[in-house]
Amino acid sequence: MTATPPLSRCYGRRGQQGRIPMTGHRARRVLHGALNRRPGASALLLTDHWDQDPPQYFLTMIRSQGRGWHIVLCEDRGAPHPAEESREVAAALHIALWLLPVAPPAWNAMDHLWRHVTGCGLANRTTVSIDTSADMACQYLLALSPRERLRKAGVLSGHF
Repeated sequence: MTATPPLSRCYGRRGQQGRIPMTGHRARRVLHGALNRRPGASALLLTDHWDQDPPQYFLTMIRSQGRGWHIVLCEDRGAPHPAEESREVAAALHIALWLLPVAPPAWNAMDHLWRHVTGCGLANRTTVSIDTSADMACQYLLALSPRERLRKAGVLSGHF
């Protein structure tokens, strides 16, 4: 997520251009997430950078929450995910990594959930700070019921 949230609609006086506040800041936060397809539980990690360290830490987080579980993590092909070090950490933690094909984002349940968060949870709100927006995104996700999370991610669809 970036400091400027998506704008899909706004109110303005009839006949006048609506005002959209722009800060000019390019601040960014990365929200890492995993969704358990059975109970609908989620794990979230918020960072300010995108390199190999956060995804590798996130793997340890997931393993600590799912002790004794057989974990299969479906990942997109973002640079840190298929990195050799990330695969080694996953193997050491007994987490199977499945890399999704490049073309079909429809297969990535978390992308559907992120799209919903940015489209409904963050859109059309003035950004006070990037940290506030990131916190709002996390709170929005955590406020959804587990079943609602699965539904919005497309997991409950007959085509998943």
